Amino acid sequence: MDFTHVPKHYAARTHEKMREVLMDPDGVGPAVHYYMIRGGKDQRNVTIWEPGTVSGEYIKTYGHYHVGDLDETYWILLGQGIAMLQKLALNSAGQMIPDVVEDLKIIPVSAGDSVYMPAGYGHLVVNTGTTYLVTADDSPVDFEDKDPVSLPGHADYNLVKRMHGFAYFIVEDNGHPTLVRNKLYKRIIKQDLGQLEIRN
Repeated sequence: MDFTHVPKHYAARTHEKMREVLMDPDGVGPAVHYYMIRGGKDQRNVTIWEPGTVSGEYIKTYGHYHVGDLDETYWILLGQGIAMLQKLALNSAGQMIPDVVEDLKIIPVSAGDSVYMPAGYGHLVVNTGTTYLVTADDSPVDFEDKDPVSLPGHADYNLVKRMHGFAYFIVEDNGHPTLVRNKLYKRIIKQDLGQLEIRN
């Protein structure tokens, strides 16, 4: 790995920052939810999630939508988790409607798997295991950005922040991952829940 930009390669997503998208913003969690070492498309990016929950919700990434025609692949190196992909509906001007999901996919993953994130889909990944969850991905990084590691320029976090997360929260229920609907979303047109149940 090229360590020319060492300070820019590493970032941590803190509990304080994650409060914006948690099911329970006042819940107690680890000081850092996940760690990122970013090398870009050629060197790959590595993300490491802490195990555990915040008020029952599994540790997850913040979630974001890609800007432009950008796809991405995640390779699961260690642990087990769930990838959540959601594509928002568009209005007549071609802009994303924050609270209407056109398509949602829940994909359980474990070491050795890969997940393809198509262009136009927002995504987050959740650690549902008892160990670290470790992934590599091929998302590009612009090291000229003000803060390219925490908020890379190719990603839009604002819609996720506005909706306080994705359409579902993934929680631990009797040792199993279960879905809780984010009630800020008005409609989900199509969904594949990956055999997970929804808790009322």
